[in-house]
Amino acid sequence: MMTDPIADMLTRVRNAYRSSKMHVDIPASKIKAQIARIMLEHGFVKDVRYIADGVQGKIRVYIKYDANNKSVIEGIKRISLPSRRVYVDKSEIPRVMGGFGTAIVSTSKGVLSDKECRTLGVGGEVLCHIW
Repeated sequence: MMTDPIADMLTRVRNAYRSSKMHVDIPASKIKAQIARIMLEHGFVKDVRYIADGVQGKIRVYIKYDANNKSVIEGIKRISLPSRRVYVDKSEIPRVMGGFGTAIVSTSKGVLSDKECRTLGVGGEVLCHIW
């Protein structure tokens, strides 16, 4: 049994870009799909696809590389852990790398990026930082 599926997803993505893989398969869930969608919208990954396998499905994340075969993602870090939850108010939404990165926040309006949280004026649980 896995205690932190989000950390598992982030670790799989981190291992994939560090070993120059083209894609990585992750067991599917709604929150993982939302995190992958935000990564796609902000240009950290090339493509995200759902693959039905008859059980729970898989999310295939295609890693994005630049012209020098260097990953677009420089770092990815889990912030809120099962043993230590991190919640922020709408006025305390973190800026990652001075605005060059993205914080992914679970809110009452769904899983949003830090910029969307500021626009909508909502806070929530900070899931991870990507830069």
